[in-house]
Amino acid sequence: EENVWKLCEQVKKTYPSELPKCYAIFVSNERRTVPLWRQKAGRGDEKLVIWDYHVFFMHNPSPNRCLVFDLDTTLPFPTYFHKYVTETFRSDYALTSEHHRFFRVIPAEKYLAEFSSDRRHMRRPDGSWIKPPPSYPPIQTNTSTHSLDDFICMKPGKGPGAVYDLLHFVQQFYKPPDRNIGTKTQN
Repeated sequence: EENVWKLCEQVKKTYPSELPKCYAIFVSNERRTVPLWRQKAGRGDEKLVIWDYHVFFMHNPSPNRCLVFDLDTTLPFPTYFHKYVTETFRSDYALTSEHHRFFRVIPAEKYLAEFSSDRRHMRRPDGSWIKPPPSYPPIQTNTSTHSLDDFICMKPGKGPGAVYDLLHFVQQFYKPPDRNIGTKTQN
């Protein structure tokens, strides 16, 4: 989540006109058990892992072009949306409902303004770090030191942005090429 925040921050600094076309995407579900394939932490040939939640960055500059930037994928960086979704999420039809993935889509500007984390989720119960934290200070806002749970929550109406199931997430960002462009119709 912090790496995605840093990507949003970098876009704002270097390409501010592109920021409205960028999103932070949180993937989770009520049980916090979301299977994703093609992940560096995954096992086996298909690199399957079950995360409690996952976060990636998207740039959607036009209706027919959407790129995914996932720092944990084994796919190319970036990857076109359709390839990423097909390889990483596959289909909900083969999964039990408890493993269905939901997607919180947050515009990058809103993510920069509202996300905060005191990194409590990176500590063991005894207070020691699970992994060393980033070298920069925790991300804070004027009103919050830790809003991560609002972003992971997949209840519509709670938290920022919009929540979609897999089908509606794909419909929102994937526009198949128009196969009829350049063909003539007979009268």
